[in-house]
Order: sequence, then C-alpha cells, then structure tokens
Amino acid sequence: MSESLNRLLAELHAERERTWEPAALRVNVEQRRRLVEEARAERFVKAGERVEPFELLRVEGGRLTLDELVANGPAVLVFFRFAGCPACNIAIPYYQRNLQPILHAWGVPLVAVSPQIPERLGEIKSRHGLTLEVASDRDNALGRRFGILYEFDEPSRRASLAKGPGIGALTGTGTWELPQPAAIVIGRDRRVHFAEVSPDWLVRTEALPILEAVRALLEAPRALRATP
Repeated sequence: MSESLNRLLAELHAERERTWEPAALRVNVEQRRRLVEEARAERFVKAGERVEPFELLRVEGGRLTLDELVANGPAVLVFFRFAGCPACNIAIPYYQRNLQPILHAWGVPLVAVSPQIPERLGEIKSRHGLTLEVASDRDNALGRRFGILYEFDEPSRRASLAKGPGIGALTGTGTWELPQPAAIVIGRDRRVHFAEVSPDWLVRTEALPILEAVRALLEAPRALRATP
C-alpha cells in the first residue's frame, strides 16, 4: 500500500511543531511520552485470548453484539478516542479508504469504536461519509476489559479545562479516560487473532497487518479442506 497512516500522523505532528505555542506542544508531547514509558503491555489484549460477550451502541441507534459481529466469520475493531480528535480524523478515514472496501468484499465487519456517547460520536461518520460501522463503547466497558484505557495527566487536564469544560463533557462520559488506539481482529471462534495497541495516539496500526491477519483467518478453513 502506498498510503501510510503513520506518515500522515507524522505530518500532523510536524504541522503542530510549526504552528502551536511551545507550551501547548510540550503538554501534548509529554503526555504521549509518559504514556509510552508507563505502558503496561502485559495488560493489553493479546492474540489467543477469548472474548466474552459484549455490546456496543450504534451511532444510528440500536445495539451491536459480539454474536452479530462474528456470526459469519471474523470482525475487526479499531479503537479511537473521540469524534473531534484530530489524529482520529486522519486514522478513521484512512481505514475507510484502505480497509473498508476490501473487508466489505470479504464479508468482514469493520467497526470504529470510541467511548463517546452515540449522539456526539455520529459526527465523525457524517463528516467523512463513512460506510464502516461507528459504535460507542458505553462507560469504556470493552476498552477496560481489553486493558487499553488511559487517563489524562494533570497538565493535560489543565490544558483541556482551559479550552472548555474538559474531555468528559466533550465525550459525554464525564471521565478523563480514553482508549489508546488499538486494532483487534476477533475470529468466529470468539478469540483474538490479532491485537496491536499504541500508547502514543500519533502511532497507529497500518492497514496491511490487519488485512494479513484477516486473510489468514479466512484462508485457514480452505487450507484444512484441501488437506488430504
């Protein structure tokens, strides 16, 4: 694939270096650095783990369950922070362009997941004309189970409050918790077959490894049938 998500995110950071006030840039960089340094990778969701039933809220209304997602094969979840997050507005359209057409042709659901309440989360779907599913993880329940949540540090809280009522009001969750970017492939067997979590929200999973993981799952039954 010629398009790189992480190149796009690096360009976003370079633009911030050119245009942001040094103090604001320092808060952003320091929180990301701290999250990387303090990451507890052993708590992150991993390939091989069984996924217990869960329920997400569709932004259009209604519910989306694990049983629905894997009824006919694997499903892909990409976790993002909230509809107004600049990096997410690069990442989710990237997945729309580079994952959604192929996964749709394979009959594999792609769901972008955020804890933001559905009434506000739908904004990102309409803004970019997304055909992939966008769903709310109420109370960060699935993100917590997957071990991918983080909380704003104190400088980031002050910076958020200086701009308005804080991230909890923006998302509608009332908390300082957000998910770290993550890409997860769940098989029909309700097990995780691929998981990548990034503590730094300006580093995210490219499309190719996700497609390779899904392709391997789809080809496995055919390989078994072909075995003499």
